[in-house]
Amino acid sequence: MRQDVAVPDDAARFDDSEFGRAAAFRAELRRFLKRTEVVAAEAGLTAQRYDVLLMLKATDSGLGVPVTRLGELLQLRQVAVTELVQRMEQSGLIARRESSEDRRVSLIVLTAEGEARLAKTFAGLRHDRTALAATFARLVRFHDASA
Repeated sequence: MRQDVAVPDDAARFDDSEFGRAAAFRAELRRFLKRTEVVAAEAGLTAQRYDVLLMLKATDSGLGVPVTRLGELLQLRQVAVTELVQRMEQSGLIARRESSEDRRVSLIVLTAEGEARLAKTFAGLRHDRTALAATFARLVRFHDASA
């Protein structure tokens, strides 16, 4: 059974060009995500494993990242992150360390193999990141001009 959805009062102020820009951004984002899958696979990774390696590289100060923080960054439930970390550890991409502050906390760090695969994927996506950033910048410029 279909339910009618109320149209927000400010919906009339959107014009077709704004919808077009939003659609273009979504299309570029989807292209980027698909391309990430392909490039990550060439490095022997899934896109999800690439995301883990990228988050670790970006947030790790050399001491490791707690599994709970990794879950927050990836927007994944704790159980999903724990399983992913276990598989990646078995593959030699990451390692666990015990926190010196709290022995109940596992800290995740990149291994040399994880670093190498991350670097290969990251380099392969350089132009794709630039294209996505340019599309986003165009959307932001329009938004700022119309605000």
